[in-house]
Amino acid sequence: MISAVIFAIGSIPIVWLSRRSFLNPTAHGFPRFFAFEAIFALMVLNAPHWFENALGTRQLVSWLLLVVSVVLVVWGVLLLRRLGRSRPTTVASPEFEWENTEALVTTGIYCYIRHPMYSALLFLAWGALLKSVSIITLVLAGVATLAVVATAWAEEVENVTRFGQEYRDYMKRTRRFVPFLF
Repeated sequence: MISAVIFAIGSIPIVWLSRRSFLNPTAHGFPRFFAFEAIFALMVLNAPHWFENALGTRQLVSWLLLVVSVVLVVWGVLLLRRLGRSRPTTVASPEFEWENTEALVTTGIYCYIRHPMYSALLFLAWGALLKSVSIITLVLAGVATLAVVATAWAEEVENVTRFGQEYRDYMKRTRRFVPFLF
């Protein structure tokens, strides 16, 4: 019961931040909402297990994934803010100002993967899953993964529209989520 209350209260800011995306289901923010919700549910469900068997292999892999997640999101946001030349968004835009860039960022982590922040979400989901694996947490990690992949696809369509051939060329030389693999 307490988990349901925490999930409901914690979902309020996620819904608030995603509200403009609900009106535009083809925008990348729409599937991203479902990724956020699934990951938040994973974290709430597995919260009691975060520090069980602290030196077990599964826990160590989980912490590694969670640390990589933080590094990716911080690095990605810093590069976007510093090099992307953000431009103001309209009230109806589903994008946040810092992700509405004029310049295509292809250095740093973006030299290897196109979506470091979505990679961070994947690592966060699977890191949270490993805290305690069950059918429901596996389903939530699967939903989060599918939602993140759908988010990346939608954003790539938007980026091809925004940056044209430059983005198509960038797609050919980088991976979506994991350098050299995926």
